[in-house]
Amino acid sequence: MNGVSYVAAGRRKKAVARIKVSDGSGKIVINNRSVDEYFGGLERLKKVVLKPFNIWDGVKSYDFYVNVGGGGVSGQAGAISHGLARTISKLNEPSKALLKKEGLLTRDSRMVERKKFGRPKARKRFQFSKR
Repeated sequence: MNGVSYVAAGRRKKAVARIKVSDGSGKIVINNRSVDEYFGGLERLKKVVLKPFNIWDGVKSYDFYVNVGGGGVSGQAGAISHGLARTISKLNEPSKALLKKEGLLTRDSRMVERKKFGRPKARKRFQFSKR
């Protein structure tokens, strides 16, 4: 890997993605695998990950190395997208307004609600019996 020029993190639910950017040919490596390898046949998640690149076309001159962990596959895709958007906003200031408008720079704050005592889950109740 060449000299790292920018580093950023993206988060979604319990997933955390750390992105390193270096000069290169436009490849995206996620946990030492390609995007197609990592997400397999999940086309929707590939679209989520690559959405920041639809806005910015300077991708071809950089390589993106992603280290992602925690959460599930969907949360990881959101975390990668958030991290990529943050790195692009560092690399290219004019694209920051477009990324913000698309909502890619905003961290999705929705988390799993905690389980409450006296209940089987967060909101579910035990079966009520009148008699």
